[in-house]
Amino acid sequence: MGILTFSLNVTLDGCIDHEAGIADDETHAFFTDLMNENGAMLWGRVTYEMMESYWPMVARGEVDAPPAMRAWADYLETKPKYVASSTRKDFPWTNSHHLEGDLKSGVQKLKDGTPDGVLLGSGKLAVGLDRLDLIDEYKFLVHPRIIGHGPNLYEIGLPSPRHLELVSSRPLQNGVVAMHYRRAQTNNATPE
Repeated sequence: MGILTFSLNVTLDGCIDHEAGIADDETHAFFTDLMNENGAMLWGRVTYEMMESYWPMVARGEVDAPPAMRAWADYLETKPKYVASSTRKDFPWTNSHHLEGDLKSGVQKLKDGTPDGVLLGSGKLAVGLDRLDLIDEYKFLVHPRIIGHGPNLYEIGLPSPRHLELVSSRPLQNGVVAMHYRRAQTNNATPE
């Protein structure tokens, strides 16, 4: 069974606006490597539509882009992409699929059927999946910026805190820090 990894760009003040971070070769290379480590992508409809409106054009050479962005676009074309949506069922972008069934069973089935893991890249969807205890790991790029506006990571909240264990942290040359956490193992045993 594969794991579900939530990965996103976030500023120091929690902003996850896709235009708020540093979008350079180094950050694109990080996400390309991360995508290649996983067997599939998972997005909500809004994120899918944002990605669909730009990256296929980069892959087709219709948009001038540096090599790291072109590599991301090329790999994204071949990667299976799953979309959780209750309002849209048709996803024509190459290798795109509608996530079938209710959210919990659909994502669990995707995890079970993807031994290399699933990479989640949608903030609002992540909150829903975290509420269902389906996220196993978190890999954030923390950008050295304070934006002062939203949308913010987990702004609609969770019913209880998530305790995480640090797996690794790695500063990039551009000042961004790659943070890797996994859910902490809880000890439910009662002392005698």
